[in-house]
Amino acid sequence: MCIRDRANVNGTFNVLEAARLLDVPQVIFASSIGTYGADVDGDQFDDLTMQRPLSFYGSAKLFGENMGNFYRQRYGLDFRGIRFPGVAGAGVRTPGAAQFHSWMVEESAKGKAYSVGVAEQTQVPIVYVKDAAKGVLTLAAAPAENLRMFNYLINGVPPTPTAGELAELVRARVPGTDISFHPDPVRQEMLEKMIKPIDDRFARQEWGWAPQYDAAAIIDDMLLELENHPERYP
Repeated sequence: MCIRDRANVNGTFNVLEAARLLDVPQVIFASSIGTYGADVDGDQFDDLTMQRPLSFYGSAKLFGENMGNFYRQRYGLDFRGIRFPGVAGAGVRTPGAAQFHSWMVEESAKGKAYSVGVAEQTQVPIVYVKDAAKGVLTLAAAPAENLRMFNYLINGVPPTPTAGELAELVRARVPGTDISFHPDPVRQEMLEKMIKPIDDRFARQEWGWAPQYDAAAIIDDMLLELENHPERYP
């Protein structure tokens, strides 16, 4: 078990137990679409989709969701969670098969070439980091009586762009951009098996989830962040 997965399992338990012991009223949990898997029915993921994660990371996140629901039922803890898709933003350092959306923007802004490890037609659901933060605050403030799911999928503004479409948006904004595509067969096969479109209707209906940034706005704001705060993104 890697450090990240230890944090997801042991760290989540410690947070929940501390909340119980110290009468903390609410815990907001960051989960992931990694809690789903390849052998699920339907053409999209929603909050009713069977969760059968294929990775230890996804299993750890699902354990956190279920552990939080236990504390909610047993001890009355106001536990709420969001299953995030890929979170786009400047400064992303977490390794992952679907982080190309952030790196192609940042590397291009720094005048560096970037090789995308997936095919141009690959679609990975994304949400901008500022929308993600707003979503956490909105869910935390939602009246408990409005919530039925307690763990919610969210997605960014549709339609989900392909990797090739994102590259074209970057090229249109950064002169001299050098983005190429060299798909890794193993990564490509994994993404094609595991990634589906997201239906986030429950978050929209139950607590007013409403993202503001589409693909073009994400890139524009990332480039502005990188320009205005170069010290944050060496």
